Amino acid sequence: MEDQEVKETILKGIGGSPGICIGKAYLLDKEGVDVVKKYVVQEASLSAEVGRFRTAVKKAREAMRRIIDTTPDEFRQHAQIIETHMLLLEDKMLYDRTIEVIEKERVNAEWALKKVVSLVKPMFENMSDDYLRQRAEDITHVSDRIMENLVGADQVDIARIDKRVILVARDLSPAETSQIQLERIKGFVTNRGGRASHTSIIARTLEIPAVLGVGNATLMIKNDDILIVDGKTGIVVVNPTEHTLLETEERREQYEIQKALMARKSHLPARTKDGVRISVMGNIELPEEVVSVLDYGGDGIGLYRTEFQYLSRPDFPDEEMLYENYKDVIDVMGEHPVTIRTLDINGDKAVNFIRDSYELNPALGLRAIRYCLKKPEIFKTQLRAILRAAACGNVRILIPMISGIEEVEQVIGLLDEAARCLEQQGVAHNRKVPLGIMIEVPSAVVTADILAEKVDFFSIGTNDLIQYTLAIDRGNRHVAHLHQPLHPAILRMVKRTCDVSREKGIQTYMCGEMAGEPLFAPLLLGLGVDELSMNPQAIPRVKNAIRSINMAEVRGFMDEAMRMTTPDAVQALLEQTFGEVVSRIEPEQQER
Repeated sequence: MEDQEVKETILKGIGGSPGICIGKAYLLDKEGVDVVKKYVVQEASLSAEVGRFRTAVKKAREAMRRIIDTTPDEFRQHAQIIETHMLLLEDKMLYDRTIEVIEKERVNAEWALKKVVSLVKPMFENMSDDYLRQRAEDITHVSDRIMENLVGADQVDIARIDKRVILVARDLSPAETSQIQLERIKGFVTNRGGRASHTSIIARTLEIPAVLGVGNATLMIKNDDILIVDGKTGIVVVNPTEHTLLETEERREQYEIQKALMARKSHLPARTKDGVRISVMGNIELPEEVVSVLDYGGDGIGLYRTEFQYLSRPDFPDEEMLYENYKDVIDVMGEHPVTIRTLDINGDKAVNFIRDSYELNPALGLRAIRYCLKKPEIFKTQLRAILRAAACGNVRILIPMISGIEEVEQVIGLLDEAARCLEQQGVAHNRKVPLGIMIEVPSAVVTADILAEKVDFFSIGTNDLIQYTLAIDRGNRHVAHLHQPLHPAILRMVKRTCDVSREKGIQTYMCGEMAGEPLFAPLLLGLGVDELSMNPQAIPRVKNAIRSINMAEVRGFMDEAMRMTTPDAVQALLEQTFGEVVSRIEPEQQER
């Protein structure tokens, strides 16, 4: 019976931040806000009930402000995420609607808040884009803070934990994650969340292993259980056997040694053994992340997602605010290129919750460039800000979800119009900024020869290209396993794009998740990709992989790879040919 109680258990989640840690579990008790009772509030007491809600919001705001004020300087980049949560506290859809439900339905504040959140969250959860879908978690984090104040639940104070432990929680908000003391917290595991969540972003910045979206971690794990957390594979081992512990400790040591060696050489160029130079760039969402791109040896910003500045706001950002944000990034990057992607969201639903419009299939609906062309004034505000910022450094503009040449021509027309206005106003700008398009819709691949006549570069967004080509929703767990980057159809899509761009004299970049996998580097270079952009933490490994390969060998490998008929066959061939090569750091390579 004793043996059964400590039997090794494996839990599977989503790798939120790479690394391996071993330690005792520390469960955070945050269950007090899940069960909410409904009761009728008499008319005479309605103003007092609204006042109780307002007080709870005020307390939440004050608590967040204290966290921002006490955040160490080296982690100040997290402050903007928490400040966004503070804005959410007063968002019309959350704040005003809750008060409206209290007054109209004569119910208690807790029930009203819960009802409003249940209406708002699906707006994000139904979106195809991972990053936007994870914004539903922001709504949850903010409402939980208010709810804790309403029900009188104890606030979790992570900063006061004085043991070397692994945190296990139903969820961690960005505000809570930013309180983590690195000398005490080894890593964390949560029931909820995903790789694109702000909590995950902060964990990667802190460089602590994290596994999110486990589902039942708080039920399966008890205080002081021994845990192994592998933030790369998304695996959590509860009460591991001695054999598993020894094996994992050896793997952890190897990982740390390799990570240190790669980081030491990450500032060196990514040049293959036979001298082919490849730019390895970073993807960012927040201006504060730009420093990590440089720290990890990035050659520039290959994808600057601009959606964050539009989310969680009561209105659209103005030109000056956008310009300052873009300029901040450009100033830090100096001469390195900064690729600014224009707004890529279902605008009316995601920007400010103004409308309750509902699309049955948002992935194929009014999003990205379609939304921008339908709302040219909003789009021109962003284009003006980008053109102004382009006068300060090396900027490229990237347009998402292009499906045909008409969209490109309309964008060029709006860029010309924005430049003319700036010229007339005597405002410094740069109209000669390179213009590129995302290749993420199959029609863009098929008509790449037409599109290449109008643009300066292609950037392949593999996440959406795979989703649209293979007709699968990555957010649907029943078909998520079909999201296969090595599918022969995807490889042929990438090859055609690269072949056309080379023929037309432009370059092809890649900024999807596929670019950040070191094992895929030989394949992508062989297909003809000129530049790779990824999560900053992946940069040292991918640069190391590129330095380890010889393009002559890659060209020979490609003939066989393109004959493979299944993703598994391509994977097996890659591992057999380059598996050891791309993970090895040869002594002569280290000092080259």
